[in-house]
Amino acid sequence: MTETLAPGSDITMTKRAAERLGELAAADPARPVLRVQVEGGGCSGFQYKLDLVAGPEGDDLVVERDGALVVIDSVSIAYLAGSEIDFVDDLIGSSFRVNNPQATAACGCGTSFSI
Repeated sequence: MTETLAPGSDITMTKRAAERLGELAAADPARPVLRVQVEGGGCSGFQYKLDLVAGPEGDDLVVERDGALVVIDSVSIAYLAGSEIDFVDDLIGSSFRVNNPQATAACGCGTSFSI
């Protein structure tokens, strides 16, 4: 297992998330990287925005595990410090999930949170 922590952060990615990103990259090589952003809005104050993109931009923080990449813009880093990017497959469906220890409250669907 190789995992590279983003410099100055402790944001990590699980093995499940890395494996799923590898599958998505094989299916769509033009967009092999998961971008995680925090935006204002949602029912709890902030919300996660997840997109597949071509690669990192200039000021992005890059988290790597087993060749899979997650990128985070410089504004979102403070809201995600200590977080773990995971991939879950449960009764509700399959999705990437952010396990954020800074979140003090979250909505029922898990896409918005407050700090």
